[in-house]
Amino acid sequence: MNMIWLLRAAKWARNPPSAKMVKLVLAVITIGLAMLALEQLGWWPDWATQDHRPPRLPR
Repeated sequence: MNMIWLLRAAKWARNPPSAKMVKLVLAVITIGLAMLALEQLGWWPDWATQDHRPPRLPR
């Protein structure tokens, strides 16, 4: 493990994030997982997907 990560973990342990920040991060993760689940189930709308075109070769 890198020493910078240990210092960052120590700083985080001394000053933990607020409950509001934890809720925000969990909400973002939940929304992302919900979007992934919708896409895997086939319920994701067509207007929200990209076109799957083959890549063009450079000239």
